[in-house]
Amino acid sequence: METLKHIGPAFIDDRGAITNVFEGTIEHIALISSKKGTVRANHFHKNIHQYIYLVSGAYEAHCCEVNNPGRKQVLKVLPGDIVDTPPMIAHAQKFTEDSVFIALSTRKRSEGKYEEDTTAFPVIEGGYINQQLVK
Repeated sequence: METLKHIGPAFIDDRGAITNVFEGTIEHIALISSKKGTVRANHFHKNIHQYIYLVSGAYEAHCCEVNNPGRKQVLKVLPGDIVDTPPMIAHAQKFTEDSVFIALSTRKRSEGKYEEDTTAFPVIEGGYINQQLVK
């Protein structure tokens, strides 16, 4: 399932703060904005490990195991939180406020690599489904 961790500043002085958002191997980073009431994702990745760091706003992270869709989880995500989504966990985000987040993944998006690893999965019924990911 997904895990949620709040990340606070690692260092603060008169100049400001340093927050270490992520350590690890990442091949793609995207800055994404979403409007209140919208749904993103509704899919799973076979091999990609994904992390979402919320910069501003708020959302609900919905997920379930692909092989056990009855086992569901909902996390409330606030600024400074990072959601860790391993492969084979179907996931979706329902935005409760206008939001900005950074999506980090372990595979490049170029040349169709992201799409070949991603399959549509209706975690949130009635939410947006990317028809290019329906297999």
